[in-house]
Amino acid sequence: MNSTASLAAAIGNQDRRALAQAITLVESGLKEHQAQAHELLSKLPACGQSSLRIGITGPPGAGKSTFIESLGGHMIDRGHSLAVLTVDPSSVISGGSILGDKTRMPQLSASDKAFIRPSPSSGIEGGVGRFTREAIALCEAGGFDRVIVETVGVGQSELRAAQMTDLFVLLLVPGSGDQLQGIKRGVMELADLILVNKSDGDLEQAANRTVSEYATATGFLQARTPGWKVPVLGMSALDNVGVEEALDQMEDFFAYVNDAAVLASRREVQASDAMMQALHEGLLEQFLKNPDIASEVERVRLDVVKGRMTSGLAARQLIDQFTEDRGNS
Repeated sequence: MNSTASLAAAIGNQDRRALAQAITLVESGLKEHQAQAHELLSKLPACGQSSLRIGITGPPGAGKSTFIESLGGHMIDRGHSLAVLTVDPSSVISGGSILGDKTRMPQLSASDKAFIRPSPSSGIEGGVGRFTREAIALCEAGGFDRVIVETVGVGQSELRAAQMTDLFVLLLVPGSGDQLQGIKRGVMELADLILVNKSDGDLEQAANRTVSEYATATGFLQARTPGWKVPVLGMSALDNVGVEEALDQMEDFFAYVNDAAVLASRREVQASDAMMQALHEGLLEQFLKNPDIASEVERVRLDVVKGRMTSGLAARQLIDQFTEDRGNS
């Protein structure tokens, strides 16, 4: 493993292998690697706000990878460099992940203006991986001015994905309007742009209805970005129809949030959220590593599953013991 200083310098010189190595280091669960990762992140070259962080979510089968493949080509044609961070769901049984998104983006994978990195969700909720924020920072330090985060998909909560991106895109398929109740209202409220994919052939009429229904629905919701009217567009990623128009809307959004100083404020919130998330995870890790607490957790857990204690009371008892032990140490 290279020294953190040389690795940071290589990333600043847009060395793709160094970038991949750095993301692997950041994602490692080894304590030694985490210490190196923290040191590396502190040595990264400073980045301005010329980058655009784009979150893309949608139900399975919506065509997210196909859309990113087509969208990325247009971005590169316009002179941008693109990093794509795809998050695949990890198995709750084995903990493994397929990580197959890269194979579904063959043209971007072959481009010297694009970098694709699949990562496992590792059981983290919110559609992203535990270290996606750090991976974004590494990609921006590597010179990429467009960073796309493809989430696991619409689930119980996509808030965490939205909290680390500037522009959040909801990708749907024709007929989704028939199941408006099935798409979480919260996900729709997070979206800055809604796209109905597969708007072609026999599905074109259904797609037009879906666009109309979602355009109506967004009129009753408070937009995530003040003053921004959420566009709802039909497109076909497979046929590359409407993708450039979607990119136009993204660039219009970027110009709007820059002019209205929304982006600066959003980046401040992102940084604050990142710190609080890291604090929560770090405290939980320290809590569970405490040897006295570890044995007590198992005892109290048995009381909870046997119905002898409520989960809330059990947690409170463990926290009180932890703080008391820390105070006496």
